[in-house]
Amino acid sequence: MYKVAIIGVGQTRFGEFADKGVKELFVEAFLEAINDVDKGIDPKDIKEAYIGNLGVGGIQLGNFSSMAVDQIGLHGIPATRVENACASSGFAFRSAVMAIMSGVCDVALAGGVEKMTDIPRDKLRYWLGVSGDTEWERLAGMTFPGVYALMALRHMHQYGTKREHLAMVAVKNHKNGAQNPKAHFQRETTLERALNSPMVAYPLTIFDCCPVSDGASVAILCRADLAKKYTDTPIYVAGFGAGTDRLSLFEREDFTTLMASVLAAKQAYKMAGIEPKDVDVAEVHDCFTIAEIIAYEDLGFCKKGEGAKLIEEGETEIGGRIPVNPSGGLKAKGHPIGATGTGQIYEIVKQLRGEAEKRSRQVSGAEIGLTHNVGGSGGTAVVHILRRG
Repeated sequence: MYKVAIIGVGQTRFGEFADKGVKELFVEAFLEAINDVDKGIDPKDIKEAYIGNLGVGGIQLGNFSSMAVDQIGLHGIPATRVENACASSGFAFRSAVMAIMSGVCDVALAGGVEKMTDIPRDKLRYWLGVSGDTEWERLAGMTFPGVYALMALRHMHQYGTKREHLAMVAVKNHKNGAQNPKAHFQRETTLERALNSPMVAYPLTIFDCCPVSDGASVAILCRADLAKKYTDTPIYVAGFGAGTDRLSLFEREDFTTLMASVLAAKQAYKMAGIEPKDVDVAEVHDCFTIAEIIAYEDLGFCKKGEGAKLIEEGETEIGGRIPVNPSGGLKAKGHPIGATGTGQIYEIVKQLRGEAEKRSRQVSGAEIGLTHNVGGSGGTAVVHILRRG
């Protein structure tokens, strides 16, 4: 099997863009990725494309991948739309890695795009519900904030986690997002404001929930032995893993753990030949603040039940033992569903190159980075380990 390197990344700002559609957003991210290849690349070198997307305007579109590659002038190459709920482009990236590893192609594209603000707000919660259990959750009136609220309440009951700990995640990620020009929310908040903001689903307030965002992201990958042809700063894919879990909460043995994340992380660490303590920086799937605390535990950054302690002691701050979500995470950077996974790849590549846009957001000396992308309420998850040099 061939080793794989990332040679270029691009991302739009995440936010609300009434004047842009999915085509414009995807082209913008693609052009930035092409221009990010410092020695240059002929787009025709790209021989495969995998594109994450849940839908457009709440509608599932057929032949979406054909439309996407046509917009970037690559019609004719094999292109696959990947749909795995909120982990769509994380799995698209995994597919591109495996295509190169297997020798199917030398250069591949992985990306994602979503235009969530085209969906009427009164229909949004029903559309998002397709990523969870329809029969036992969505049709019974359950929403995604409701699902994660149940996880939060159970975590509080079992491990003593408090609402203040959830708010600490929001404060940290808004602080990081304020330094990220690509973030949806570029402003800080306070613990008091986060705790006293409008309640969405107890114990989650509006500051515990990620926003509805538009955006696109793209990564260009190649065989590692060819990487220096394209760039002096390739970032290598050291390991990856993926897993699934029961779709509905009531069927899980413990819904304070996302078993899909645990399985994916174990595979990724084993392939990379590292342990959790070796990770210098991580982008984790914090669709809700409780999800970040659970991710600390599932990824092995701390023991089970000690996630709240990790955020309370500042361990996941920039400058802490294991900086998490220097981009601002889904909470502040935004969560355009199909673009989130490769958006995380974008951030970790920038961090490992030492190219975070503002130095206060740069994790100093980072050599190994991790991305963690979850589908729905944990039905699927994918983890990637990236390494500099």
